[in-house]
Amino acid sequence: MSTFKILALGDVVGPGAVAYLEKNLRKKIMEYSADFTVVNAENAAVGNGLDTVSAQALLDAGADVLTTGNHVYKHSSLHSFLEDSPYITRPMNYPPECPGNGYTVFKAGGLRILIMNVMGNIYSSESLGCPFEAVDRVLKREGDCDISILDIHAETTSEKAAIARFFDGRISVVYGTHTHVQTADPRVLPRGTGFITDLGMCGPDESILGVDPRCIITKLRTHMPQRFTVPEGSITATGALFEVDLNTKKTVSVQLVKF
Repeated sequence: MSTFKILALGDVVGPGAVAYLEKNLRKKIMEYSADFTVVNAENAAVGNGLDTVSAQALLDAGADVLTTGNHVYKHSSLHSFLEDSPYITRPMNYPPECPGNGYTVFKAGGLRILIMNVMGNIYSSESLGCPFEAVDRVLKREGDCDISILDIHAETTSEKAAIARFFDGRISVVYGTHTHVQTADPRVLPRGTGFITDLGMCGPDESILGVDPRCIITKLRTHMPQRFTVPEGSITATGALFEVDLNTKKTVSVQLVKF
């Protein structure tokens, strides 16, 4: 059986996490024998969002493609990068007038790899287009790719699981991002789609979802606006490693990744 290994990492939070991946990502790619690496870079810049410097740093560190989410347009400097680079996606259910593309096709080792990015609607972006319909349109257009990957940037576990189940057998790999906590449910769905509810994050250990705990506690206790800051200290990266059978385009194994 000929297989292809995909390393997927959760939301990168802050410059410290970017520097950590610059130092460690390539050797982990080699350790896991990963053939392709995709990283959600949603919060890599100072103050969340993504800027061109952080995006390029992550690509140089070993990421083949970057995905994003609800903060993708926070830094206007990224807009032209989204338009020009084939190595970054924004959620496909944003209006078509928005900068960037919701998917990209990456060519590696003679394979065509489809990477898609979509926002969930529940509790986050209910004004955006239907994620089910957005993904379905792209699959009808690019469904002949050798491997397909979907990053669902969404708030609720139910919406992530529902999208994964709906496309089971049509997409090789589906995973959730956005909630910054790695879930303990890596699995292969009945029709062969590899799935995990959330990859987690690449961010500081002594934090609440990557943010200084004092900011979060004060906000929850007082309901007053707070400026969220990313604490310094040790970093951990979490995600999952998917192994896909190239003959069937189905996932044969999913394992948690933490380093």
